[in-house]
Parts: sequence; structure tokens; C-alpha cells
Amino acid sequence: MSAVPLLETVGLTKYFAGGRSLLRRETRTVRALDGVSLTIQEQETVGVVGESGCGKTTLGRAILGLIRPTSGRVLFEGTDLVPLSRREMRGYRRNIQMVFQSPYDSFDPRFSVLSSVGEPLRTHSSLRGDALVARARELLEQTGMPGEILYRYPHEFSGGQLQRIAVARALALNPKFIVLDEPTSALDVSVQAQIINLLQALQQELKLTYMFITHDLSVVQHISDRIAVMYLGKVVELTTTEAIFADAKHPYTQALLASAPSLDPEYRRERIILEGGVPDPANPPSGCSFHPRCPVAIEVCSRDEPAFLDVGDGHMVSCHLVSAAES
Repeated sequence: MSAVPLLETVGLTKYFAGGRSLLRRETRTVRALDGVSLTIQEQETVGVVGESGCGKTTLGRAILGLIRPTSGRVLFEGTDLVPLSRREMRGYRRNIQMVFQSPYDSFDPRFSVLSSVGEPLRTHSSLRGDALVARARELLEQTGMPGEILYRYPHEFSGGQLQRIAVARALALNPKFIVLDEPTSALDVSVQAQIINLLQALQQELKLTYMFITHDLSVVQHISDRIAVMYLGKVVELTTTEAIFADAKHPYTQALLASAPSLDPEYRRERIILEGGVPDPANPPSGCSFHPRCPVAIEVCSRDEPAFLDVGDGHMVSCHLVSAAES
């Protein structure tokens, strides 16, 4: 394994200017990402989980440069991508790709399959004519779709078929790193399994590295090597998949696991009820952002923000109680 991670975020922050409130004149600032530091090694799959609005998708888009971070760094093979111009960034586009959540929304209905899959090839390579068609056909067959569909249009396919075509498009330039933004959430359960198996097979064959964004814990358990749990724009726990499911440390992670259904009749996990909803990211709580909902919060939680510390074997947690118990 390389000493330099394939991808690393350092203190990545993204604030959005919201509209003015009715009773205040100042502009609201939404903290979508609030100092996210994360490393992903080559050929690793890191799952990113959390409730809607926690910043998962914003993290993926900031890594790809689809939105510009407010501050922080995105290092790809040691090079900071944030300060690069659009022209300088062009060379890195080949290596960093994304598969979006909704296959129905990620294709232009006016484009044929050939136009959609061939677009990155026309933009970033010299392939044209029969050579481009041959490469597009090869990509489709690699993802389990027949090459004969090249001249058909998105409305002619099911969601699972479209997502396979989306994966083919992402593979067009032989990338090293792919952000998968909830790629199975819009699909039936049986189709989800097919797409997950496809992604794993492609990872082995092409030596790919994934960041897998999802809210489905059963899916992330199946595909991920490590899991980062996000809450209100921050990573609150990060460790191996095995450690998360066997010994989750953060109260929020424990609550997420307790809410996940299980098909095993022998499996029982203590039910944890969280009070209230996710706080307003434009007005986050003081101290630990989770403390208003935390069932075990103490006085220091509302006053001081906990450090993100290694509590053993690379298990990173941001929680006052866990830090005190492990020290």
C-alpha cells in the first residue's frame, strides 16, 4: 500500500449562503461541510453514511470539484486540487468520476446511449468514429449491457439498466477513483444486489477505489472496507466496517445501527430513540453538535466541541464520553 493516500481531504469546509430570515437582516450561512478530514487508500472502499442533510453528497461533489470548497484541501495522489484552475483540473477529470443517485436524472433524454457514454471520450480522448463506437460498446458489455443498445434512448430502459449505463460512462476514461452517490437507493432490492455485485467485480478487475455514499447500512456493510459516519457536516466516527458493526462507539452511530432492520431472528439490538430532529445547519448547537439529541450527553457536551481522536486501532471518534472512557 502506498504511503501517500490516493485521496485525502484536510479540514474540508463548505458554507452556503442561505436566504435572509424573516426576523433578521443578516444572511444565513449553512454549514454543509465543517472541517472534514478523510483518507482513502488505493483500491479501498470507504462508505459514508448519515441522515439526509448531513453533508454526504456535498462531500462527494466538493471532492470532484463540482462545487468549490470554502476552505480546506482535497489531495489526489498528493496534489491539492482545490486551487487548480478549470484548465489545470481537466487533467485530473480522467482519474476522478462520479455515479449519481438517480439514473433517470443523470442522463439527457435527448442523448442516445452512444452520445452519453461517448461524451467523456470525445472530450478527453482522440477517439472518433468507429473507434469511439467500439470503445462505447466495450464499456457497455463490461457492465452487463449488450452493445446493440448504443442507439437507444434513456426512456427505453429500467432504472437498473440505466445505472449500469451510468457506470459504463464513469469507466470510459479508466479512472482510479469513483464517487458513488447512493447508486442503489432508487432501485428495487433485487436490482440493488446486482449493481453492488457489478461494482465489486469491476473494482477487482480494474483496481478501482470507491467512496460509497449511502443511508442504507446493509448495503454499506456489504461493500465497504471502512465507514465514515457523518452528522451535521462532520465525521463523528471512522473505522473498519467490522468494528462499526461489532463495537460502534459514538451514540449517533449506535442509534443508526439500532434503527436498521435485520432479517436474522436471532439478532437483537437495544432500541435507541433519538429526541427531536437534525439541528439547523445554519445555526448549529454549541459544543458537540449531537448533544441536543444524545441520550447520554453530559454538561461538557453542550459547552466544548469534542476532538476527533483515535481510541485504538485507528478507530476515530468524536465524543467526550468515549474519549474519557478510553483514556
